[in-house]
Amino acid sequence: MARIRWFTRTSRIIALCSAANFINSADRVIMPIAIVPMTEIFGWSLHEQGWILSALACGYLSSQIIGSLYLPSIGVKNMLVSSVLLWSIATIITPLVSSSIAALIVCRIILGFAEGLGLPTIFHLFANSIPTEGRSRAFGYLIAAGSVGQTVASVFTPHMHWANTFYIFGGIGLLWVVMWLSFYPDRPLGDVDQYIPMHETQPNVMSFKGHLLKKLFCRRALWALYVAHFAMNWASYIVMQWLPTYLSRTLGADAHSLSLTAVPHILNSICGVISGHLADSLLLHKSWSVLNVRRLMTSIGLVGPALFLSIFCVVDERFLAIVFISVSMGLSACNYAGHLSNHVDVAPNHSGITFAISNTIATIPGVICGPLTAHLVTSSSWVMVYLISTAINLLGALFYFTNCAANQVI
Repeated sequence: MARIRWFTRTSRIIALCSAANFINSADRVIMPIAIVPMTEIFGWSLHEQGWILSALACGYLSSQIIGSLYLPSIGVKNMLVSSVLLWSIATIITPLVSSSIAALIVCRIILGFAEGLGLPTIFHLFANSIPTEGRSRAFGYLIAAGSVGQTVASVFTPHMHWANTFYIFGGIGLLWVVMWLSFYPDRPLGDVDQYIPMHETQPNVMSFKGHLLKKLFCRRALWALYVAHFAMNWASYIVMQWLPTYLSRTLGADAHSLSLTAVPHILNSICGVISGHLADSLLLHKSWSVLNVRRLMTSIGLVGPALFLSIFCVVDERFLAIVFISVSMGLSACNYAGHLSNHVDVAPNHSGITFAISNTIATIPGVICGPLTAHLVTSSSWVMVYLISTAINLLGALFYFTNCAANQVI
């Protein structure tokens, strides 16, 4: 069978992985918006909503390291195809189980588990197939595609029947599986991923010695990545899980206004691409070292959002609230060319597992933020929710700046 050759091998990988992240991110945004009309139908309390929203992160948390450990034996293609297929099926069946909170939470956990396998696989693939001078752009496009997915879901979900959104985006995931198999159809699923280009030899993560595993948790430069990722995700989960509910309950947003939750994702997408190109441009100048570029981008990506979140939480005007949260999410995109790209600097041969560890730690906010936000809102106020997020961002930026590195440490 003739293979499609619309792109070079590297570009095709970036395009397909970016498309997978588009679907991944869109599926995450559907529930925080759909939960508003679903609550009216099923009568869920704020605490029940919190557990439903956090269930995805529980599954996501459980699959990160597992996926990275078994990636060498399963293969990049098998892992990526299997994860997209599983999360698409989980998305499609969500409306069918929504009448039972227990069944819905289990479905959301399965969705999170499958989605958690995706990004570590893609990071491993990028680390071995994208040259150093193009990695910031590649990660920029990857994350920007995720933001576009969130944007599309945010725009259309408020104007559709809530069940249809799950069916449509789940179906898009199944279509992606067909597209991937059309680009790589030449071998059985068990064969070696010979058509995926690799600049370096793939490490066998399962053969790690005890001392090497210890390095993953004892290097300050790696903890700088873990802490910065944790701080970034704390704010991201608050916005992703609760922004539609906040706008609806506090600022009286209707279906049209809820579509404005797409604006933060649009700005995040644009800034993700711009920051990637800017970082790569700075690296071409001898006056900018890799370390200073990573520090600059991470500082902008954590300190900037912290400042605008602190303003957002005291604004009573809906338009200004959208403006401030959009600027916050836009600046957060600089992290993609900062600490997220830093993985392949400090651990070029093991970036898949370092990102898996980082993403596991950074998923903890997703588990905590649902119930914690529900508790803070019922016992205190929304202001406390966003001020805590501001403080965590600032502390994360300080820790990263003082402990990061750009040389290989593992």
